[in-house]
This record gives sequence, C-alpha cells and structure tokens, in this order.
Amino acid sequence: MTGIERLRAAIRFDMARKPIRQRGYLRPLTWLLSYPDVWKHRLKINRNRMEGVKPPYLLLCTHHAFIDFKVTTAAIFPHRANYVVAIDGFIGREWLLRQVGGICKRKFTNDVQLVRQIRHVITKHGDILALYPEARYSLVGTNAVLPESLGKMAKLLGVPVVMLNMHGNYLNSPCWNLRMRGNRLEADLTQIFSAEELAEASVDEINRSINEAFTYDEYA
Repeated sequence: MTGIERLRAAIRFDMARKPIRQRGYLRPLTWLLSYPDVWKHRLKINRNRMEGVKPPYLLLCTHHAFIDFKVTTAAIFPHRANYVVAIDGFIGREWLLRQVGGICKRKFTNDVQLVRQIRHVITKHGDILALYPEARYSLVGTNAVLPESLGKMAKLLGVPVVMLNMHGNYLNSPCWNLRMRGNRLEADLTQIFSAEELAEASVDEINRSINEAFTYDEYA
C-alpha cells in the first residue's frame, strides 16, 4: 500500500456510523442563524393538513439554494431534524455536520446503508428526516425528475409524509448568480399522506402524489 493509499484509508468516511440526534445545545444556534434571514425575506409558511402532525415523519423538500435549510428550520420549529447530506458537504466539516444531525450520502449510488440510517432516525430517535430528493439546486427554477424508489422508501417507513415546497428561494439566489436578492419567500408545508393513508396507498399512487406536490415554477 502506497503512502497515498494509506492516507485515503485513514480518512475514509464511516458510512455505517449511526446518525445522532441534533445536539440540544446547537438547536438555538440553528435558530439564530436561520431566523434573521427568513425574517429579512418576510417568509410566509402556508400549513396544509398539518394539524396534529408531530415527529416522527418524512419531510421532502424542494431544493433551490442554501437558504432552503434556513426556511426548513423555520418551517419545522421547534422540532429538530436529521438531514441527508452529500459526502462532498462533509469534507472538512464532518464533526459539525454529524453534530447537527447530518447523514452522509454518496451521490449517484444505490445506498442500502442510507435507508438503514433513515429508519434509525425515524424508529429509534422519533425525529424528522429531512430529504432533498432532487439532490441538487434547481438549475432553471423548475422541479427535477424524482427517483421512483422514493415511494418505496416512504411505504417502508410507514410514517406521515410531509412536503415543503419552497417559493422564491431560487430567484433570491439562483445557482448561476449566488448574490442574495431581497425578494419575499413563501413555503407550503403540506401533509401528503398520514400513516394510515400511506398504508392503504400503492407505491405508484405514493409516487404520483409526491411528484404532484413537488411541482413548481419560479418564473411563473
């Protein structure tokens, strides 16, 4: 084994390491980092079918820009969440991301280990699992194609499925010009399926409803 190979082996990410709950002492910090920005942009959250919905549940979010995470924090307040994060986001900040509940994911791979980690968050922690299934910032302000496995995973988890469809985030800071604008932000927080409805629905029906809920057009 060469020196470079030994170094790579030494710093290899432990993908099987169980995710931890977002540390309690960091929760006020996440609020402090999020609320000034969402207040600045006059964020309005529209809640639909959310009466009585409490963790654990699967939270599916659209993905426009970095401010998405701040909007998500405000939308689920005062609850905590674990977030699925691409492995390149962990480089140089693994300790911090694990402390705030990050779950490492390699891009463009089928990952059974990730499903185990998600189930651990839902069944053992009883928390929210926040997932951005478009897996990248929107390129043109419209929704991306979602993996068909999303419905299977939702069915497997057996907890409510909630959708956070954000509006204005892309136009505020598009991936081709990251300078922050001052436009107003809005978000729809909607329970797509209760646990009971999920049990009765087929995977195709679940995927159809998720895709409909994910529809957005920033320019429209």
